[in-house]
Amino acid sequence: MLFEITLTTILFLIFASFFAGFIDSIAGGGGLIQLPALLIGLPKSETVTVLGTNKFASVFGTTTAAALYRRQIKPDPKALIAMAIPAFIGSMAGALLASKLPTDAMRPIVLVLLIAVAIYTWRKPDLGKVEILRHAPKKHNQIAMAAGLIIGFYDGIFGPGTGSFLMLILVASLGYAFISASAIAKVVNVSTNIGAIIVFGLHGVILWKLGALMALSNVSGAIAGSRLAIKGGSTLVRKVFLLVTMALIIKVGIDTFASM
Repeated sequence: MLFEITLTTILFLIFASFFAGFIDSIAGGGGLIQLPALLIGLPKSETVTVLGTNKFASVFGTTTAAALYRRQIKPDPKALIAMAIPAFIGSMAGALLASKLPTDAMRPIVLVLLIAVAIYTWRKPDLGKVEILRHAPKKHNQIAMAAGLIIGFYDGIFGPGTGSFLMLILVASLGYAFISASAIAKVVNVSTNIGAIIVFGLHGVILWKLGALMALSNVSGAIAGSRLAIKGGSTLVRKVFLLVTMALIIKVGIDTFASM
């Protein structure tokens, strides 16, 4: 398959993967760049093939970003596990249904939710600047588990806005600062990507060679983005988060009205 793709297309996808890794490592939303790039570059491929290849290319950059964050920011391991394991299970379940359920019907709902996320974050300029964890430990972890399962399922079956939804739950509901929320979201994203990759891989729909090339570029972008985010702190992450969420609103909005 790799040799059937033109050099121009390969270079285009490599560049898109770098930029996706860069943006995703700061505030999520890399799929906003990489997934459309794959759809443009592989117009004859089935949707599940594009989704599987996208997940495979992304997981390496997300893992790299998670490791870099982990060196500087050390959130409670119990909260990480509480969110990551249900997210992994949810992602596998979503990926199993990805080719069976009509995802077009989900776009209007996702669009409304993303608009709500953007308005809520914009109207609270101090949101996520200071870390003040909410709820007793047991309830804190229960909320993390429920959110991980639901968002993981959504990521496996559809995907756009996953990072935005994770970040909002972590910041607004659980009380993390944006920089800590980004660090936790990376670990959760790794688990959702792995869950989806297992399912897509078993069904033989991943373009492994192309995905490997894109993964190298995605890692490079993730390294650059993570270092910038750690240096810029929660203020920078919040700004990028809002920009990514607004871009997602535009993208999902266009897709929604185009399919009507």
